[in-house]
Amino acid sequence: MPPVVKKTLRNRWFVAGVHACLWLLLYLTVTHLGGKAPDYRGADAAPNPLQSPAPVAGLEGLFSPSVWPRSLNETNTLNPFFTRYFVPPTPPPPTTRKIQVTYQGFYQSGAGLKQTIFKLDEAYGVAPIGARITNDLFIADVTIHALTLTNLAAQTNIVPLNAKKEIIIPIQ
Repeated sequence: MPPVVKKTLRNRWFVAGVHACLWLLLYLTVTHLGGKAPDYRGADAAPNPLQSPAPVAGLEGLFSPSVWPRSLNETNTLNPFFTRYFVPPTPPPPTTRKIQVTYQGFYQSGAGLKQTIFKLDEAYGVAPIGARITNDLFIADVTIHALTLTNLAAQTNIVPLNAKKEIIIPIQ
């Protein structure tokens, strides 16, 4: 709050003036400000009985099935609210798909190549470094902690040990 407003609100004369105005307003509302109460009189009895403002006798026919129009789907006529002119084109077939690769580890026997153990979607596989595991995915490197996959465009994917990773590959 700005200091000017704080100073005004803490002023004793301002507070006393607001207090006096509130007492004056209370006094004027209690003394009715010169108004008077409305005149009350007894109501005259009507000779006719009162009628219901809503005709409830006709509601039964309103909701019967014979009153409503038939569905437009049952006819062969054209509907002005539906057209076949603005039918969107069919989307092109997908060019990529997602696969899940889980790196399970590797083993090496003697002076042989490292054999990588992996899970491709739900199928387990064993392949050496450099082998193709899908149509566009090759095993580039394998360590204790991660499997490095690459494709023909030299894009690499690193799959950590025992963790599923989704990889997008082209459909051929």
